Amino acid sequence: MPSRRTPASDRRRRPSLSEASPTGTYCRAVVSKSSPPAASDGSDGSLRNAPRRTPRRRDRRGRGLRGPLFPPGSPAHRTRAEVFDDLVLDVAQSLDRRWGKALSGTQFAVEDVPPSDPAPWEGSGVPLGRSFPAEAGQPARVVAYRRPIEARSHDEDDRADLVRDVIVEQVAHLLARAPEEIDPHFGER
Repeated sequence: MPSRRTPASDRRRRPSLSEASPTGTYCRAVVSKSSPPAASDGSDGSLRNAPRRTPRRRDRRGRGLRGPLFPPGSPAHRTRAEVFDDLVLDVAQSLDRRWGKALSGTQFAVEDVPPSDPAPWEGSGVPLGRSFPAEAGQPARVVAYRRPIEARSHDEDDRADLVRDVIVEQVAHLLARAPEEIDPHFGER
């Protein structure tokens, strides 16, 4: 039978409130060791069939309950799709300041992947974006495809530049103008 600790060695030092967390509350649970649980049959003193005193929990080692890694309000909690949507929105707002009247009613959208049936005028590669002119009561639309753009970008700055170039190119196609006329910094990296 393994040796038991003495009660004096089992006591943990509880910090004072000044040593505790900045809010003044003590957060760590202090476990007090009491006498061992009574044997189930009381005759031989073995603990083999004794009932458990504390139920098992997910928090076995005192590290706290599991939860989200990042709180919902933090910037790291955002998904790649939400960050990409913000990039497209920033480009659309900057173009709206300069080309507001020409782009009135134009919708900017993001889709994950392009449809599997390419348009007849598109090349054999995967498109990064498309523009659809206004027709039959539908407003004009500019669509950016998130996954192909992310696959072609090397880092966050390259992704932002590529999103800007794709949106500017599609707006230029929609307005029948040169991309350099829509954005003087088109193609600069």
